[in-house]
Amino acid sequence: MASAVAGDVSAGASGSRPVRNRWTGPGKFLWALPPVAVLALVFLYPLALVVQQSVSPDEGGTSLAPYGDVFASASFRSALTTTVWLAVGSTVGCLVLGFVLALVIAFVPFPGGRAVARFIDVFLSFPSFLITLALLFIYGTVGMANGVWTDVTGAADGPFHFLTTPWGVLLAEITYFTPFVMRPLLAAFSQLDTAQLEVASSLGAKPARIVRQVILPEALPALAAGGSLVLVMCLNEFGIVLFTGAKGVTTLPMLVYGKAILESDYPAACVVAVVNIAISVGLYSLYRMVSRRVGA
Repeated sequence: MASAVAGDVSAGASGSRPVRNRWTGPGKFLWALPPVAVLALVFLYPLALVVQQSVSPDEGGTSLAPYGDVFASASFRSALTTTVWLAVGSTVGCLVLGFVLALVIAFVPFPGGRAVARFIDVFLSFPSFLITLALLFIYGTVGMANGVWTDVTGAADGPFHFLTTPWGVLLAEITYFTPFVMRPLLAAFSQLDTAQLEVASSLGAKPARIVRQVILPEALPALAAGGSLVLVMCLNEFGIVLFTGAKGVTTLPMLVYGKAILESDYPAACVVAVVNIAISVGLYSLYRMVSRRVGA
């Protein structure tokens, strides 16, 4: 009571009225209704429909039979295995390649370094199929590499046919998603105190040791953020697998497409979609937990 009176006295003495927080009280819930309604209509309602369809077999009623049928199928297990190893392999490749390229751009002065760093920002807006088409022009069956090979050797066909294999999908995903790792790394490197590097260098530390003991610890939060983002995006990537023409590579998104569009088996497609969503949300939750631990 005394503090409240003192506050009123001080406010009156200064000739101004105390400022009240307009965002408190019952009215604050009214401001929350529009974004909650948009979120529910645009995101939660379609998700609820997918979950409902996944437990609604064609025979009618509500049952978990579609989950049992999908989990027992060899196509689902193969697609799950392919999705996981492609996502993990692409993430590891993006982390290694992105870290090396970001080191070069940030700490090795060369003409056009700033332009390359700016191009990374522009590259993030490119659609994934554009990179896949570029790789097809280079390494496709009738691409530049095979054309040069046939012109030089006189052979009827070139040796480069890996784009339609899982390795081609892996190359395309690493090529496309590496800038998503480089962007947070470049931001982290720009805030690094260069005095630490100069002191380490003056004490006789070699570049490899400086990278390992000075730069890498500072880059861990950015690596965790970029790697987690790439992992989730690779799990849900559809365009790259489709445009490479890798018919023997079936991921979970491709299986959803096949079940829904080609086979019209909507309960099975929704089951696969729910599994894909659960894996993505689980990995994102793991990323949030790890980022809090490393201070990202």
